[in-house]
Amino acid sequence: MHEANLSQFLVLITAAVVVSSLFRRMNIPSVLAYLAVGLGVGPTALGWVDDVETIQVLAEFGVVFLLFSLGLEFSLAKMIALRKVVFNLGGWQVAVSSLVIFGVARLFQASTEEAIIIAGALALSSTAVVSKELVQRNELGQPHGVMSMGVLLFQDLAAVIFLILIPFLAGGSDSSLALALAITLGKGVLLFALMLAIGKYLLPIIFTEVAKSHSEELFVLTVLMVSLLAAALTHSFGLSMALGAFIAGMMLSETHYKHQIEADIRPFRDLLLGLFFISVGMIVDFQEVLANWPWILLITALLLLAKATLIGALAYRHQKDRAVALKTGLYLAQGGEFGFALFALGEKFQLISKQAGAVVITTVILSITLTPWLMNLARHLSARFPSNKDQGIAQTRVEALTDACSELEGHAIVCGFGRVGQTVARFMRRSAMPMTAVDKDPVRVKEAAAAGEPVHFGDSERLDILKALGLERARLIIITYADVDKSLAVIRKVRSTGSKVPILVRTADDSKMPLLQEAGATEIVPETLEASLMLVTQVLTLMGAPARKIHRQIEEVRRNRYKMLHGYYPGINSQLVSADGTPLEKLHALTLPDGAYSCHRTLAQMKLAACNVDSIRRGDEEFFDPAGDFVLQPGDTLILHGSADQVEQAENRLLGG
Repeated sequence: MHEANLSQFLVLITAAVVVSSLFRRMNIPSVLAYLAVGLGVGPTALGWVDDVETIQVLAEFGVVFLLFSLGLEFSLAKMIALRKVVFNLGGWQVAVSSLVIFGVARLFQASTEEAIIIAGALALSSTAVVSKELVQRNELGQPHGVMSMGVLLFQDLAAVIFLILIPFLAGGSDSSLALALAITLGKGVLLFALMLAIGKYLLPIIFTEVAKSHSEELFVLTVLMVSLLAAALTHSFGLSMALGAFIAGMMLSETHYKHQIEADIRPFRDLLLGLFFISVGMIVDFQEVLANWPWILLITALLLLAKATLIGALAYRHQKDRAVALKTGLYLAQGGEFGFALFALGEKFQLISKQAGAVVITTVILSITLTPWLMNLARHLSARFPSNKDQGIAQTRVEALTDACSELEGHAIVCGFGRVGQTVARFMRRSAMPMTAVDKDPVRVKEAAAAGEPVHFGDSERLDILKALGLERARLIIITYADVDKSLAVIRKVRSTGSKVPILVRTADDSKMPLLQEAGATEIVPETLEASLMLVTQVLTLMGAPARKIHRQIEEVRRNRYKMLHGYYPGINSQLVSADGTPLEKLHALTLPDGAYSCHRTLAQMKLAACNVDSIRRGDEEFFDPAGDFVLQPGDTLILHGSADQVEQAENRLLGG
């Protein structure tokens, strides 16, 4: 890599780190951070980075890896089941949207060729942005997520048709349009059959052999090879690289390597997808934006409104559900990144003016920028205006729950009927204790209810559901969700009624204990720490310790809110912060050398602030929970306990003062 290219790449990465960190603190989606970076350092603004073509080549692989990982979520059987969504809803959306946008463009005096290119750019939506947001919001498997992905898949197919049209509009092709479309269709069918055969017969053999080598590097390389070869294969057939990657992922979705493949591809996908959004921001022409900003704002507003309304109406026609239709319409209201390629080809054949191209491209980028907010708006609106069907079903469900639980008194309500909830229910039923359970998984509820379990379908975050389960008469609420936010929502709903009923909460660990206690939880059971205590109980029992002593030690740990179990010695792959950025506690051993500042001083004199000293080893002796008047000596080994920053500050204080 040339020195100039390296410096530009470093500028890009540095700007991305700084801006995305700032945006994260302000709770602004990372997509907007990357767009802002591209806009700021691009050739038409600050001009720090001008090698747009190289970045775009790398960025395209981000979309390839994204579609490959999405393909892992869609098996062939699922895609066959979605054929009506893909071809019916997707086909109607592309056709109607294209015709409407074409007609509007002609009204504004655009030529026929310009109108077709504008229609192609604005009728299609952003596969990269929408699919990324669906994954991050965990909505890919929900009805609106499935419908959105079905439409996006058809749009990828329609994109090929628009690319074929442009040379014919310019008169730059000798063959007929019908023949070209027929050849493309034939190639697509042949390619799909070929990749289906490879995915079914060849890929499982390859991954089995690679897995036998027990080499993580070889497995990752194989995943990259498969995804990129699939993309290259479809590209050689004149089709979208992203489409090929999606098909390859779909072929691997039914293998037992699916989850490992998904984990291995994620770092490459996220990095290159960030570059993709940066490259999109770099396309914007600042001068054209300043000259045409009123038109850009007007066209963006009209596009979002018209497209959301049109897609929402088509989605409602396909599935009579207003909430799903509303979400689908707003999720797909933006323009698509495919428009950039379409306009580049249009300018090459001199079919579209530079001004029109700049206005429409900026409109697409602005609509993409607004997508995360549109999705948030969709969630709020759909919750406020549910469909009549949903309201009727919900009312019927509440009435049925009220009737089913009307005779319960002094009972327990189990929220969540997964493995933990079922275990609790099993023991309570054997002890003949009254209880009822609620869960949102219809399949699980159906199976458990058929077996005679007292479980009902419903959302425990809804107050009317909790009241129907007999909240006023309940003796205990047991929350078994792994998701702390969901547990907090249930606790707050219960406490909002003024109820004093005890609430027992299961959590993965104790990192959110203060938050749960503040919300109103009576008792909290951190399963990771409780599992450690159970293991300790068995170990001490097998080693011959008296049962009474074991019980006393375990109860002391619980009374002290598991303080003794906090922190551990980190390894190579240990995380120092949690998923939400909270520093994790760790243990660190520090041996005091001769001349250390803390030697011959007491712990109280050292003022170690938030960092604790769990124990001190001196020769063969070990002092647990040393008091403040403990005098430190050279050779003492201190077990420091705190976050990485706290431990580092304490070590510096102990050694250097």
